[in-house]
Amino acid sequence: MDTLTKDDRLLLLKFVCAFAWADLEIQSQERTFIAKLMTKLKIDEHERSLVDGWLKNPPRAEEVDPAQVPLKHRQVFLETMRGLIEADGTVDPDEAENFELLDQLLR
Repeated sequence: MDTLTKDDRLLLLKFVCAFAWADLEIQSQERTFIAKLMTKLKIDEHERSLVDGWLKNPPRAEEVDPAQVPLKHRQVFLETMRGLIEADGTVDPDEAENFELLDQLLR
């Protein structure tokens, strides 16, 4: 994750937020996961406000285009999404389906 650019970090966080909305509700464990991820990525206040917005209203589908994910970061994106969907201890069928689709599109 240290090699992610600012744009890559924001894209990752946008994907994470979109995945958190897959079951139409963001669980407290998912919010905790996202908060820890923001700390790990050392995002600034402007980026934090963007993420807060995505936690209130999910990013539009066209904003989370897997084709935008840089080749060298695709594994990081997949591992992060897996961590998110497992964060609440329950993998919702919609989350699992979204993850499988993302995995296919990124490989």
